[in-house]
Amino acid sequence: MKKLWEGRFSKESSKLLEKFNASITYDNRMYEEDIEGSIAHSKMLFKQNIINKEDQSLMEKGLLQIKNEIEEGNFQFEIEDEDIHMSIEKRLTEIIGNTAGKLHTARSRNDQVALDIRMYVRKETKEIKKLLLNLEYILVNLSEKYKTIIIPGYTHLQRAQPILFSHHLMAYFQMFKRDISRINDFLERIDELPLGAGALAGTTFNIDRHFTAELLGFSKPTENSLDSVSDRDFIIELAMIISVISMHLSRFSEEIIIWCTSEFSFISLDDSFATGSSIMPQKKNPDIAELVRGKTGRIYGNLMSILTTMKALPLAYNKDMQEDKEGIFDSIDNIKLSIEIFYSMLDTITINEEKIFISMKTGFLNATDVADYLAKHDIPFRQAHKITGEIVSYCENNNITIDDMSLEDFQKFSKIFKEDILTEITIKNCVNKRDSFGGTSIKNVEMQIENAKKYLNL
Repeated sequence: MKKLWEGRFSKESSKLLEKFNASITYDNRMYEEDIEGSIAHSKMLFKQNIINKEDQSLMEKGLLQIKNEIEEGNFQFEIEDEDIHMSIEKRLTEIIGNTAGKLHTARSRNDQVALDIRMYVRKETKEIKKLLLNLEYILVNLSEKYKTIIIPGYTHLQRAQPILFSHHLMAYFQMFKRDISRINDFLERIDELPLGAGALAGTTFNIDRHFTAELLGFSKPTENSLDSVSDRDFIIELAMIISVISMHLSRFSEEIIIWCTSEFSFISLDDSFATGSSIMPQKKNPDIAELVRGKTGRIYGNLMSILTTMKALPLAYNKDMQEDKEGIFDSIDNIKLSIEIFYSMLDTITINEEKIFISMKTGFLNATDVADYLAKHDIPFRQAHKITGEIVSYCENNNITIDDMSLEDFQKFSKIFKEDILTEITIKNCVNKRDSFGGTSIKNVEMQIENAKKYLNL
């Protein structure tokens, strides 16, 4: 097959080279961006009197036909075409003849692919944002539904202090809110048109890059042609953002997995979002959470891959940069699926209130409140901490909890204790006394939920 660049060469390409060199097997997903960019480019060429109206109309009509053929499954992608750009141009030539050759005026594949991948990434990033907002919506709904449920809070995976389950959920709301903030910042930085940079040095044609930018929804064109075609920071940045999102999902997944165990049994998964065992009939496995957790490693790998690819490339374009696409495509696909299935699973969980209530009896979750009681009665906190530690040791030796202690028991350790200590250390009190801004009290959580609703425009 003839190549669009064959003029310089006296021999046909090796079949092995064609296979090794081709990106058409994966970059064909950018067909819509390539066609949209080409139509905008043709309109700019006509506006600048570089081509006539008849040629522009033929190009646009032919490109729209190709788009329709692809979407209807009637377009044949071939290895010999090398990439999506050449594949579309070849087909356009078949449809409108040599006029198609004018479309590449004042354009290189270097700035063409920079445009395509930037537009594709921009589109997919907005979809990721929508999915994150859906996840945030589910978190708010669950927080309202289970607003007053108290669970053990953990540090070092050891029981620490009681918190509201809704407070725990809203912690993840904040994580994903930051992810959305990073996406918004990213979308602002990516909002520059690389088309018109040419191969690396710009073009001798009197093009209007600002006009093309407007047509394609960019706020402005890039300022440096060399940077325009060699920049893949936006892919690296999105791969990083997706990695952080995946890390947050993985942390949440880990807790879902733990909460589902027989040892915890804090929650139950809906049957439609769990799997069974091929040999053990009793099993109900949290496979979704495990897979979301597992995909995090894969997504991290894609980030490291593009960082490694780009780390030693001289300006401007190098063929190494063809390796920029598969990794980010994979990360985009997997994070979108992970977010959607995760919030769908989360929306169907059942909270086992009775099991959680029983679990609150152990672990000395109110020990800090005993120390705080003493500190509020002018005992230095370090001394209060020591006294409370002795109380915990006493309880362990006598197989009781702090809740089981009488006033007389407390006064064995300090005469500071009065009758009110017995109400001060109830689990509900322990939660609602934590009324400092950002704390776990019901008042604070209600404020968090209200702020979240405003953020989501609910």
